[in-house]
Amino acid sequence: MIPGRTNVKTRSSSKNRLTLGYVAILAATLALAILLGWTALAAQIDDYAYDWMFRLHPPASGPFHSIILAIDDDTFNSMGGVGAYRTMWARAFDLVKGANPKAVALDVVLSDPWKNPAEDQRLDRAMQGVSNLVLAGHLDSARWEDPLPIFRQHAAAVGHDGADELSTDGVTREIPLEERTVAERHWSLALEAFRLARGARILESPADLQVGDEVIPAPRAGSVGRPLRVLYTQEPIPSVSLKELVEKPELVARFNGQVVFIGVTSISATYDRVATPNGRGRIPGVEVHAQLFETLERGRFLTDASNLAVLGFCIAAGVLAGLIFSLLSGWIAYAAAGVMLLGAHATPFLLFRQGIVFPFFAPLASAWLTTIAAASYRYFIVRRDLRDSETERHRYQQAIHFVTHEMRTPLTAIQGSSELMGRYNLSEEKRKQMTDMINQESKRLARMIQTFLDVERLSDGQMELKKEPFQVSEIVGACLGRVLPIAERKNIRIQTLALDGSLEGDRELMEYAVYNLLTNAVKYSPPDTEITVASRLMSVGKDGAQLRLSVQDQGIGMDAKELRQIFQKFYRTKRAEASGEAGTGIGLSIVEQIVHHHGGKMEVASQPGQGSCFTVVFAAGTRASRPPAVSV
Repeated sequence: MIPGRTNVKTRSSSKNRLTLGYVAILAATLALAILLGWTALAAQIDDYAYDWMFRLHPPASGPFHSIILAIDDDTFNSMGGVGAYRTMWARAFDLVKGANPKAVALDVVLSDPWKNPAEDQRLDRAMQGVSNLVLAGHLDSARWEDPLPIFRQHAAAVGHDGADELSTDGVTREIPLEERTVAERHWSLALEAFRLARGARILESPADLQVGDEVIPAPRAGSVGRPLRVLYTQEPIPSVSLKELVEKPELVARFNGQVVFIGVTSISATYDRVATPNGRGRIPGVEVHAQLFETLERGRFLTDASNLAVLGFCIAAGVLAGLIFSLLSGWIAYAAAGVMLLGAHATPFLLFRQGIVFPFFAPLASAWLTTIAAASYRYFIVRRDLRDSETERHRYQQAIHFVTHEMRTPLTAIQGSSELMGRYNLSEEKRKQMTDMINQESKRLARMIQTFLDVERLSDGQMELKKEPFQVSEIVGACLGRVLPIAERKNIRIQTLALDGSLEGDRELMEYAVYNLLTNAVKYSPPDTEITVASRLMSVGKDGAQLRLSVQDQGIGMDAKELRQIFQKFYRTKRAEASGEAGTGIGLSIVEQIVHHHGGKMEVASQPGQGSCFTVVFAAGTRASRPPAVSV
């Protein structure tokens, strides 16, 4: 056997279990954080964070390439209200088409005939000659509401008007560039106006769209067709009301070379208002189309980080938190974790400034939860190590007490004999007698030290038991030879009954156990009493057998409460206090360990005033180590 091998293996196994537990807790915490990132609450928090970053870093201002011809409150009230809508649109087209705009988009769905056919005919005539006209279609319950054929014939394109809020909180952050049914697909009103203004076709791939030399990062996203985040400007889109244009025809020059969006902005006419991330109140739906057009025109886009990138960041945050508290300790670990958390908070904002929308909740939840889990785990491990250290220190103190207690008798004999030999002129026979005593006690002291060290190594798993056969009668006889002189001083008789059976194990350790039981019986028995020692083989069940080695005294006995504690280190029984015998209460705990490691168990029977019987029980033919068992 290599000394310490078992202990090293035990410590290595314990370390591996701690490492696996640490990794498992971090992995579970990380998985929880990632799963929480897919919840509705996480999506709402991500949206709020997006709005906050949008306001902190708004899109750069620049020249506008679109203008709104608005049906505002004044226009609506002065030009006839709802019943005059077709007249208003016709008048707007008549005024705008002479200004040579790049494209004209009408944010009104002309899917139903007007009650007065003459109004439709007038609008039909007004549309003639409008270049790059885009009319609106509306998708309702998987059915398209498209412009009437009388109007559609003049349109260069039909674009969907899906500018309503697509988010759960009513804020329009993005607009789908396409909407489709099984049979038909429409691009958005703004995208069609952008295409016509550029005079180019729309080329599409799964990841993006291309109009001329402009690549638009709008991948397909499930049921929502190619959503694109709108970069709302701080300043509103330039606007001229139809009433102003009628009263001041010279304002038509403002429409030259621009993309014109015609729509209703009057609150009296319709509550077509959309909330935006910039937090400056609601804006008319027609302005949302114009803002999307300006986003396309500027060519600067916000793109969402890929799910793989987000997952990689979450895993990296979890791994980093685990490494910090695994490799560092104390305030350095917490400082490093703080820096990591600051980096996790700053990452979404820094990426936003680069045009990348990075989720807020999942990365931060991953960083925070794994940091808390790692810190808590290491804290409790340190607490456990401290507790183990205190236990080890207490155990060391117990060992010192054991040494001082058990070695006092041989040391006293050696010291007394040596003093007598040095102080008096003894006869040769007496000197030889004392020399033999010193030699015997020295050997006994050496065996005691070796036994103590063996028991300590056995407790720590640092040694293997010897496996040698021996008769029970042999170890009992050896112990009786040392105990009888002590018993004779108290006039205590030791009666031996049948000493049957044999054992296989460590003879010295078993001898120590039997000797301890015998000396305890002598110590805690009153004078003129009897101690009985017996060893019997008994049948148990059909095929089983037990070897029962018992030591019975006629002392004051113990109650049930004491019996539950006698194998605890340093527990002193009432019989010890009553007898006046000094002791530390270590001996029985060591006996119990020795018996346990030999595959046996201890049984104790005792009642106050009727003595005690300690029985060592072994299963015949069984030498495997089992958990400690004590029956009373």
